[in-house]
Amino acid sequence: MEYVSRMEDTHQVIVVGAGFAGLTAAKELGRKGVDVLLIDANSYHQFQPLLYQVATSQIGVSAIARPLRSIFRRIRRVKVTTANVAAVDVAKRTVTTDDGDTLQAQTLVIAVGAVPNFFNTPGAEEHAFPLYSVTDATRLGSSLTRLLDQADREPSGSVDMVVVGGGPTGVETAGALAENIKFVVTKFFSPELADRCRVHLVDMVPSVLNTFSSKSQDYTRRRLARIGVQMHMGVGVTEVRPDGVTLADGTDIPSRLVVWAGGLKAGNLIANSGLAQGKGGRIDVRPDLTAPDVDGVYVIGDAANITDSTGAKLPQLGSVAQQAGKWAARNIHADINGGTRQAFHYFDKGYMAMIGRGAAVAEIGRKRIQLQGSLAFVSWLLVHLALLSGFQQKVRALFSWLNGYIIHSPAQVVVGAPE
Repeated sequence: MEYVSRMEDTHQVIVVGAGFAGLTAAKELGRKGVDVLLIDANSYHQFQPLLYQVATSQIGVSAIARPLRSIFRRIRRVKVTTANVAAVDVAKRTVTTDDGDTLQAQTLVIAVGAVPNFFNTPGAEEHAFPLYSVTDATRLGSSLTRLLDQADREPSGSVDMVVVGGGPTGVETAGALAENIKFVVTKFFSPELADRCRVHLVDMVPSVLNTFSSKSQDYTRRRLARIGVQMHMGVGVTEVRPDGVTLADGTDIPSRLVVWAGGLKAGNLIANSGLAQGKGGRIDVRPDLTAPDVDGVYVIGDAANITDSTGAKLPQLGSVAQQAGKWAARNIHADINGGTRQAFHYFDKGYMAMIGRGAAVAEIGRKRIQLQGSLAFVSWLLVHLALLSGFQQKVRALFSWLNGYIIHSPAQVVVGAPE
């Protein structure tokens, strides 16, 4: 079947974006017998929570990237096409690709994710490494390897790495870099080079893991300090240069590697959609996950500001995206069959963050059962193993973790994603 400019060909549902939200919505709809066209710029689904491990050579790309056609090979109602979506017309429920093809839907689901938010920091977009895609992760991993190779040939001088952002992504990345220095650089380069390497964690918020409890924050600070991470909390970054960063208090940190984990915002597709934007440029959706002021359009995932039953905005988490995708599919199925939409109810599973080998923090469920240390670390591994898409991906991740955490050997980083 050819999906070209045929305005008379109306798809029952078009889902734009194959992240957690879009993928889940397409799966649920396909299983309910609804015809779905899933469009994404990539031919694969990427497991974003583990991108930092790809960048730090803890796992390979094939463990976190699974071809979309493999995922849907048994769900015949879902057709996959790889294309860059240039524009959406929410009033007409149409999608236009970079190739000029226009596709129309009875119901349009926008799940395009987000892009890094550099907050207009001078030099950040040009010189810092974001960590939101497989391409970002492999690019960062290659740059890290080049930096260490170059430093190994230099007789002296510090090798500073800066991570901007004290949330889970920033903490996990800083912890992974510090552990790599301790084990991988020492073993595969030299102890002398490892002694010259330093990791800095910077955030304008006074504490790491701001959404976690004070107990988890205290444990995280102690653990990061123990593995050598130097924390600069409560001070923002005012400039990123090719050779370092400048902080708001005037501190200058020389660095040839700056990782940006400072937040996300909605991308240009959302900005140009004609829908009213809220915090972070995202769409403030209705309780049933539909877009305001238009019919037949749902916005889910990191493109949406989604609220819970109390009206409080939910965080941009994979669990929120997955549950929203499933809920949107349920409401779309109700739309098709003359049922009634239901307001989204989020089941709060809590938060987790790894802080290097053998250490993590976890706050589980609405009651926030708190775990720290090795028990939280094992819980983190089991939860992420269960969430990975595909048996092969689970096996590859498990092997990489056993290989890395027991014998401290890096995984091979494959540039690009599997087809």
